[in-house]
Amino acid sequence: MHRRLLAVLATALLLVPLLISGAAPSFAAMDVAKQVLIGADYSDKDLRGATFNLSNLREANLSGSDLRGASLYGAKLQDADLSGTDLREATLDAAVLTGTDLSDAVLEGAFAFNTRFQDVTITGADFTDVPMRGDQLKSLCAMADGINPITGRETRTTLGCG
Repeated sequence: MHRRLLAVLATALLLVPLLISGAAPSFAAMDVAKQVLIGADYSDKDLRGATFNLSNLREANLSGSDLRGASLYGAKLQDADLSGTDLREATLDAAVLTGTDLSDAVLEGAFAFNTRFQDVTITGADFTDVPMRGDQLKSLCAMADGINPITGRETRTTLGCG
C-alpha cells in the first residue's frame, strides 16, 4: 500500500510542470484499423494521427474534422462526408472515394497515388502537392472548381489542371 501511494505521488509530481505550463500530456492517436464503421459520426473531431487503415467508413460523417497526418490507407469511404476536413499530410493511398464529399477539404501534402476518386464532390478542395495517378487527375480536373476557404487556393490550380 505504501509503495502504491509513493507511485501515485511520483506520477502527480511529474504532471505538475505540465499543468503549470498549460501543456497537455500527449496521448496515443486513435487506432480503429480494420473496423466496420458504416455511418459513424466523427464530425468536428480532433483525429490528428488517427489510423483508419482498411476500415469501412461508408456513409460516415467526418466533416469539419482535423485529420492531419491520419492514415486512411485502403479505407472504404463511399458516400462519406469529408467536407471541410483538414487532411494535410494524411495517407489516402488505396482508399476508395466513390460519391465522397471533399468540398472545402485541405489535402495539402496528402499521399493519394493509388486512391480511387469517382463521382466525388471537390468544390473548393485544395490538392496542393498531392501525388496521384494521371487518370485520376484527369477526371478530377474535369469537375474542379471553387476556392478553398482556408488556403485561398483555386481547386483547379492545386490540381495543376491546364
